Amino acid sequence: MNIARKITQYHKTLAPFGTRLIAVSKTKPNENLLEAYKAGQRDFGENKVQELVDKAGALPQDIHWHMIGHLQRNKVKHIAPFVSLIHSVDSARLAAEINKQALKNNRTINCLLQVHIADEITKFGFNAQELMAFLESESLGQMENIRIIGLMGMATHSPDQEQIRQEFRSLKNLSTLIAEKIDSPKVTMSELSMGMTGDYQIACEEGSTMVRIGSAIFGVRNHLNLQG
Repeated sequence: MNIARKITQYHKTLAPFGTRLIAVSKTKPNENLLEAYKAGQRDFGENKVQELVDKAGALPQDIHWHMIGHLQRNKVKHIAPFVSLIHSVDSARLAAEINKQALKNNRTINCLLQVHIADEITKFGFNAQELMAFLESESLGQMENIRIIGLMGMATHSPDQEQIRQEFRSLKNLSTLIAEKIDSPKVTMSELSMGMTGDYQIACEEGSTMVRIGSAIFGVRNHLNLQG
């Protein structure tokens, strides 16, 4: 397996769409990440807080670290000093904690709001009604140390490509609606994080600005007992 070659291939494939590659490096050793780094990859995604902290401390400082997994409020403090983007903000309470920890670190943290678009109850996220209520809320207006820069969603794990396409399209339409309706300097819809190894091509066609790809680059993940 040539990680560098795969990184280069993905960059070429995504370039016509203007879509950024988030290399999902969970459970992978630092040597694998360095190979991707040397091939020009700078955006890496992790879904476990401790692993993210450990890798950030050991790898080059110009890496942009993305938290893509479900984030518990009591773990935010560990990544607040350095995380580039949190993709998985799925509640107002989590947003408030991120804001609190960002203030302590004298930072403004960029966030994506996770929307539940899949036909699966196991996935997290706001529904459309909850999302709009939060975006229009007074509480968000008081969060000075976070910036909402877009949405994230995961499609149903299904062989039905039309269903996946419709789910991604619904997220894109929701993003467009928010951009038209919400007039706030702390809310922009510049990013749309959708698409993974199995469905990234559909996601790009439907307007994704970031795709999260792991196993197709690094191989099947190792199953480590890491607490998130």
